[in-house]
Amino acid sequence: MAIYKKIEIVGTSKTSFAEAVKAAVAEAGKSVRKMSWFEVVEQRGAIKDGKVVEFQVTVRIGFKVED
Repeated sequence: MAIYKKIEIVGTSKTSFAEAVKAAVAEAGKSVRKMSWFEVVEQRGAIKDGKVVEFQVTVRIGFKVED
């Protein structure tokens, strides 16, 4: 039997939502071990002068609680 915990973080990218997710997971991976899955909770972005300048995603990451 395994126990998992979820954290919620926000990733950003100037390129795409997918890149924002990858950035969030990569950064979380620097301090969170045994990550197993992610779910995108929210997508949004920033607009400047009528143009999209940033993609933002709120991501929940699940990881196994160590024994």
